[in-house]
Amino acid sequence: MNRSVLIGVLVFGLVVYGSSCNKEDDGNDVEFRVPSNFPSPTYNFTSNPVTKAGFELGRKLFYDPLLSRDNTISCGSCHIQTSAFTHHGHGLSHGIDDLLGKRNSPPVMNMAWSETFFWDGGVHNLDLVTPNPIENPVEMDLNFSVALDKVRNNLDYKKMFKAAFGSEEVTSAKFLQAMSQFMNMLVSANSRYDKYVRGEGETLTSDEVEGLNLFKQKCSSCHSTDLFTDNEFHNNGLSLAFADSGRYNITLNPSDMGKFKTPSLRNIEKTKPYMHNGSIGSLESVLNHYASGVKQSATLDPLLQQNGQLGIPMTEDEKAKIILFLKTLTDTDFLTDRRFAEF
Repeated sequence: MNRSVLIGVLVFGLVVYGSSCNKEDDGNDVEFRVPSNFPSPTYNFTSNPVTKAGFELGRKLFYDPLLSRDNTISCGSCHIQTSAFTHHGHGLSHGIDDLLGKRNSPPVMNMAWSETFFWDGGVHNLDLVTPNPIENPVEMDLNFSVALDKVRNNLDYKKMFKAAFGSEEVTSAKFLQAMSQFMNMLVSANSRYDKYVRGEGETLTSDEVEGLNLFKQKCSSCHSTDLFTDNEFHNNGLSLAFADSGRYNITLNPSDMGKFKTPSLRNIEKTKPYMHNGSIGSLESVLNHYASGVKQSATLDPLLQQNGQLGIPMTEDEKAKIILFLKTLTDTDFLTDRRFAEF
């Protein structure tokens, strides 16, 4: 990602805490709620309250190709709702002029619980995420200041900024606040698994429960909590040499070579292909990698080299049951919620 834009204003938002998760409604509910099985958000919501007008402004910006050099690519081009806001089927996402990026599009969901963003964690505040794809030469390829000027010259946006912030003035801070309001609302927490653990009348089959227990034994060290990520960086043994240095590009610490952020497994059934480079096309192949395909390197995660053995031992039956469990993490409500769809 291009990280030349450093916005000095850090903006935050006000959260209303609740015990339930976001559910599809008539499109008017924009109240941010913390699911009862989730930890507290890490985003500081003090000065950027999620409002209906701010959320709707953020949604319009998210889906507007005006923010690209040739008015053809929006954030929503590579983050598609029905695929949990990923670029389903594309190992590497196609941006401006059909150019390929170097990484798989990560999902845009449950962002309020993260303190680092992108596969390498190069951005440390949600409010500073948006300029990166806008300025990236193979994504939207537009100087952020030019993007702001294009918005300023749009009459519809002047009205929306006034509704959201009380003034037609388009500033970088307001722009980023609106985008954060939209992205913070993209909460996925209403899968069969969620209803099961919250005691909302959902049951899992015996094989799915066994898969859950196997998952806790074999996978939850990195895919932890009900966010299903530790939000940390790991080398998971994809290669011996690194075409993409990952976290090292940010820290320049040799111990971070080839490490990438742990992705959430929520909606994993809908987000293939997998890994930072989109190199694995199915859940079966992912588990085969961890069972027998892990490659040794200097920074390989210690969890994948225990007792003199690479990888995570799994039988074919165990793999099948873990996959059955993973499919209970599909959140159909999130994938079809009208609030998050393009206008």
